[in-house]
Amino acid sequence: MPSNDVRILAQAAVPTAAVGAIAAVVSGVVAGGKGAIGALVATAIVILFMGIGLYVLQRTAKSLPHLFQAMGLMLYAAQILLLFIFVAAFKNTTLFHPKAFALTLVVGTLTWIAAQTRAHMKSKILYVEPDSGNKSEKSGHSS
Repeated sequence: MPSNDVRILAQAAVPTAAVGAIAAVVSGVVAGGKGAIGALVATAIVILFMGIGLYVLQRTAKSLPHLFQAMGLMLYAAQILLLFIFVAAFKNTTLFHPKAFALTLVVGTLTWIAAQTRAHMKSKILYVEPDSGNKSEKSGHSS
């Protein structure tokens, strides 16, 4: 991953992890140890899913730029669907508190999206790749 992609990943993952830690503390106080575990599992799932999605989207942008927008929409729809599947699958679990899990999953996802949006808006991404050589040398003309 180029350094700009890693920076965007970090700028989205760090706030999400911080919100997840806060959710784990609050869930631990409200629902006990199982609440804290549910919040931590949800935070890990959000960071994993959204991080993989960001990686796939960046690779698509570089290799197939004409599919970038469609891929982004499809990817976010698939991520949200997978997150809903996780909520449904663990609805009646006894491994952790399901409500703490579901709430942290939603809050973590919204945090990731907001942080990623902010990171993209603040990043200085070149729209056109600058040429490394002199234009006159490439075209065969001399000045």
